[in-house]
Parts: sequence; C-alpha cells; structure tokens
Amino acid sequence: MADKGFVSAVIVAAGSSRRMGGINKLLLEIKGKTVLCRSVEAFENNADINEIIVAAREEDIEEYRALLAQYKKVKCIVPGGETRQKSVASAIAACSDNCDMIAIHDGARPLVSQDVISRTVDAAFECGGAACGVRVKDTIKVTDSDGMITDTPDRATLWAVHTPQCFDKKLYVSCVESLGEKAKDMTDDCRLVENCGGKVRMIEGSYSNIKITTAEDIPMAESLLGDE
Repeated sequence: MADKGFVSAVIVAAGSSRRMGGINKLLLEIKGKTVLCRSVEAFENNADINEIIVAAREEDIEEYRALLAQYKKVKCIVPGGETRQKSVASAIAACSDNCDMIAIHDGARPLVSQDVISRTVDAAFECGGAACGVRVKDTIKVTDSDGMITDTPDRATLWAVHTPQCFDKKLYVSCVESLGEKAKDMTDDCRLVENCGGKVRMIEGSYSNIKITTAEDIPMAESLLGDE
C-alpha cells in the first residue's frame, strides 16, 4: 500500500437503468462476471484504495450485499438518493473518519484500469482534485435554441470526462455545504468543485473505460476485454 493517505472509493450504483428498459444493467454479465462486480473489483485490487462504499437503491441492497461479500475492502452498501449527488453524499457519510481522499466511480464503468485509478488518485493528492477522461475526437459545435451554430470550440481543449473523479474529502464536503440545494442537481462531481472555485486536474484516461448504458454496450465491453 502506497503511503499517500487513506482513500475511500465511492461506487455509485443507485441508478434506475431507464435506457436499459428497466433492466438493472449492473447485474448484467460481461464474460461471466457482473458489471457491478467488475467495477468493484477494480478498486478492490488497487493498492491505493483502502475501503469501498457502494451506494445502491434500497431494493437492490440485499442482492448487492450477497454479490459483493467476496470483496474484503467493501465496508458497506448504503441507500442512495434520488439524484447522483445525494447518493454520493450518502456514501461519503459512511466513509471512515480517517478518510483523506474520495474516489468517486460509476458502477457502470467496469473496465477502468489499475493505471488510470492510480494516476487519478496521485494527481488528486497533488492538487486536491482530479478526474480521468479522454480527448474529444470529433469537432464540437455549440448551438442556440433554434439549432443555429454559435460557436466551434477548439477541439484541443475539449475532453470527455470519465470516472474515477477524486477529491480531497474536506474540500468536497465543504463544496457540497457551500452550494446547498444547488449541489443536488449536479450530475458531475468536478462541476460541483469547480463551482466553488476549486481546481481539478484532468488526467489522460482510456477510451476503453466505457460506461454501460444500453444492451449494445455489453458485447463491446466483452470485445475490449479480449481473451481475459
């Protein structure tokens, strides 16, 4: 274990899977292992992570508890909220008192690599906040409400943000408290910190760190795993 500080991984697994037709995508299998297990296992196997807290829907908690019993770093599974931020807040409240850093990760990103996790954690310890992502390949257009193009941002400055997103725990909690009710509507943890004047470093991630959103993503994930 690298002597950096105590890191708690927060796995957000409380979504409704609306785009999957109501099927719980986290329980779908990728080469014999559920999406959720693969996501949790990535942090279980990472030397920088001390504990894992999972935020889940109330109706899924018992099933997840049985499924994740094999992972020693899983401290607990807590009820999530109706928004992402409420789920994250619920998980952070269950982190150990000596937690220095939180690593927030989507339960639906099962292919995150050890290298990406460690580099994101390292960067967060250096500057207080960091997120992994990939450079945008397409040219992006900004439009008005009528669909008319108003701007073409420089592609060299654009990133698609992934998870994990890692933050100093005290910084993150203070930002949540400062924003109050505004925090609950934010779907990205970086934005929450940015809105409070915090600095977040972007770390080069991997295009294979896909998010399972629809059924078509399962064979893609299997292909990315290759001959595992």
